[in-house]
Amino acid sequence: MAEIFETLKEPIYETLYLTFVPLLLSVIFGFIIGTIIFITASDTAIIDTSKSPLLRIINRIADALVNIFRSIPYLILLIWVLPITNALTGSMIGAASAVPSLVFSATPFFARMVVIAFKEIDKGTIEASKALGANTFQIIFKVLIEESKPALISGITVTAINLVSYSAMAGAVGAGGLGFEAFQYGLARHDNEMMLITTILIVILVFIIQITGDLLCKKVDKR
Repeated sequence: MAEIFETLKEPIYETLYLTFVPLLLSVIFGFIIGTIIFITASDTAIIDTSKSPLLRIINRIADALVNIFRSIPYLILLIWVLPITNALTGSMIGAASAVPSLVFSATPFFARMVVIAFKEIDKGTIEASKALGANTFQIIFKVLIEESKPALISGITVTAINLVSYSAMAGAVGAGGLGFEAFQYGLARHDNEMMLITTILIVILVFIIQITGDLLCKKVDKR
């Protein structure tokens, strides 16, 4: 048993890397894309798009891309992104090689979560901010983010849990991590003990992420 845990030290690190590095990038990109979709929508009263066909086009393109990429299963997306992965990292195997595909998969998911979180905000609050002279950036940072903190944290939590699952799948095809150990030794070599331990470790990581997210949601929820 001790030997197994010693063997799993690096895979645990790789799983954490495959979860939290893509999470950071996905949250940044997803927030930007989701915010653009929300503020350029015709019914949000933040930006008047009636006189700007370009903004309406940007909204429709961004919304369509989010829907398309969100609908593609991760394993298919992983294969499609391999040329980009090879160009960026110089390799198609290893933990770093899985980051681009994980970001491509998680970003549209979180972007949609951002849009949903912003839509839960009372439109009267946004309209009141505009009436008081707030510009678009002030509305985004002082109203949208402040009023939707619990929903955004919940979205980050769900995205992180999805990335744990995606990282396990990526590991099975050479990205490393606990998924690789479970597949290479647990499944291929019929090592039931290794399979059980890697599964338990993944479940523990998911529980830690979920509990942390729930605690943060309660802390920032002003309702």
